Amino acid sequence: MTKIAPAPRARRTARPLAAVIAAGLMLGACVSPFAGEDGRYASPIGNSPVVSNETPYSAGLRCLAAYSMAAGRPLRVAVGQIADYTGKEEYEGGRRVTQGAALMAMSALSKTGVNLVERFDTSVAELELKYANNRLIGDGAANPNFRAITAGQFPGSDLYLVGGITELNYNIRSVGADAFASDPAAAGAKGQLGYKAYVMNVAIDMRLVNTNTLEVVDVISYQKQIIGREISAGVFDFLNGTIIDVGVGERALEPIQLAVRSVIERGVMEMVSRQLGVDPVVCGGHDPLASEGEVARPALVQKALNARREEEVRRADPYAGYSHADPTGDKLVLRKTTAE
Repeated sequence: MTKIAPAPRARRTARPLAAVIAAGLMLGACVSPFAGEDGRYASPIGNSPVVSNETPYSAGLRCLAAYSMAAGRPLRVAVGQIADYTGKEEYEGGRRVTQGAALMAMSALSKTGVNLVERFDTSVAELELKYANNRLIGDGAANPNFRAITAGQFPGSDLYLVGGITELNYNIRSVGADAFASDPAAAGAKGQLGYKAYVMNVAIDMRLVNTNTLEVVDVISYQKQIIGREISAGVFDFLNGTIIDVGVGERALEPIQLAVRSVIERGVMEMVSRQLGVDPVVCGGHDPLASEGEVARPALVQKALNARREEEVRRADPYAGYSHADPTGDKLVLRKTTAE
């Protein structure tokens, strides 16, 4: 009887190695050194649509819009500098918290229905004013004359908002737990489970100033805590002579910049509520004017508010104008919006 000799160990080892190399080459084929017909080496992954950037206080800010319109002439508010005073920086360079807090405040104020007047970046207006003063700017063929400068052409602000991000405290409190279990046998299964959580916070101080008198009419100081967690689990075992080592884990941190936006929106809601003579509790997440038993809004106010809400709904639709087609291709078909 003829016996078949077992395959050499090197040959048995080479087969899994060849499979790994083949898999690596297949993955490498996703990135070509030659550009395709669309002019790209690779197509980017991900198809998440653009969504509205909301916080738990955004609904309360929109509630104030009804009161702003009912008050007659809405407040004119300007936003000045809301700087980062924490002094915290990343190890690789750059600031830890956003440098755009003033822009967040502008977005929050716009939701309340007040009139915003630009004072944060007036470089373009100043340049055009300089050109107009030298009679270098016209208003097109319909009006070939130069643009005139008239006294009082810029509306002034009633109030302006300034402040800063003043606190960023790491690891206010943290907790962790690890568990390990093992079979008594040396080759038995072993498992590990771990959990960690930590808390930090961010704070902001803002003040509302009367533009005419420079009197500070309101001051707000708020802080928000931020939580992060880490979960891990692992299994180690010998299965029929094969070593199996599997580990899974998950890390999550509440977005720091979103926390800054939430603190700013809470502060803006409090300040605007007081200026409109509305109890801040009234717009704490719902619109009391929309419930039964409340005084009806004037028709013009209701119409303006309905138009504002329709625009907010349209903007909140994540798939408004979204296309699954390649924007570089010839067959670009946009998804119809809900308003259509």
